[in-house]
Amino acid sequence: MAYSIDRRALIAGGAAIAAAGLSGSAFAQAKPNLRFSAVFSEQDIRAEMMKRFGEAIKEDFTLQPYFGGNLFKQGTELVAMQRNNLEMGNIAPQDISNQIPEWSIVTSAYLFRDADHLKKVFASDVGSDLKKAAEDKLNIKILGPTYFGARQVGLRPKKKITTPADMAGIKLRMPGGDAWQFLGQSLGANPTPMAYAEVYTGLQSGAIDGQDNPLPNVQNMKFYEVSSQIVLTSHLVGFDLLCVTDRVWKAMSPQKQAAFQAAADAAMDWSAKQHLDKEKELVDFFKKQGLEVYTPDVAAFRDFAQKKYLASDLAKSWKPGMIEKINAL
Repeated sequence: MAYSIDRRALIAGGAAIAAAGLSGSAFAQAKPNLRFSAVFSEQDIRAEMMKRFGEAIKEDFTLQPYFGGNLFKQGTELVAMQRNNLEMGNIAPQDISNQIPEWSIVTSAYLFRDADHLKKVFASDVGSDLKKAAEDKLNIKILGPTYFGARQVGLRPKKKITTPADMAGIKLRMPGGDAWQFLGQSLGANPTPMAYAEVYTGLQSGAIDGQDNPLPNVQNMKFYEVSSQIVLTSHLVGFDLLCVTDRVWKAMSPQKQAAFQAAADAAMDWSAKQHLDKEKELVDFFKKQGLEVYTPDVAAFRDFAQKKYLASDLAKSWKPGMIEKINAL
């Protein structure tokens, strides 16, 4: 009899929750949800990075990751955060430069030397100035850069590439946006905007001749299956920015902010090391898949790209002396 009374009490309690318009899960949940959106797949190293981050902050937040552009398409995450439709995102610096032109400097070819240089720049006064400009104008908090490898050119045609002149007429897929399209031009190619999720079929059908991505992405998305060669141009240190909305950040106490930042730093450092180790392994992997993998005249590519950037309208928005400061680090 006592069992049936307890059971009726539980049923009555559930009915009261339902009458109040709350589901059982919502009733039980006391921690804020942080929806995270990124274009990379669940097989990506950065997906594991976010799972590690979610585990580290689980006492205070519930992280809800969405991968593969399933929640917001590539390039729309920043606007979603600004509209409070998304709490966290892995934001491309090109998307920030669309709203803050001075940011285009960090999207230019051959600026960062490697992952360590990238980290040092964002930890420096130059990085602080860039982050403050974005945080003040875009209502986001930049936690740091998420390195995902040096970008290399992968091509379907078997045309040998030595200098930028050899890229003439190559339909090179680039994400949408002026900064991305100009990057393609700085390699001597004909940039073609296309969503990341469409690149495989684009290569397969011949709608594009190639794509530029770090080697781990090429493996994850299986672009090597529809390519004949990888040209190791190393034209851009690939990174996005792990961001949280200003509204979420400012709702935390200073102690919670410090713990949140420390969790992000640890996850990003882990991810960067995994990517660096993976890049070393993948050259042999792609060769075993039958692809030709070789290094072109990188000095010719660097010279061509830098001259093109400095002569462009993009460089007009760059703060005087910033390139020199970045080079000096």
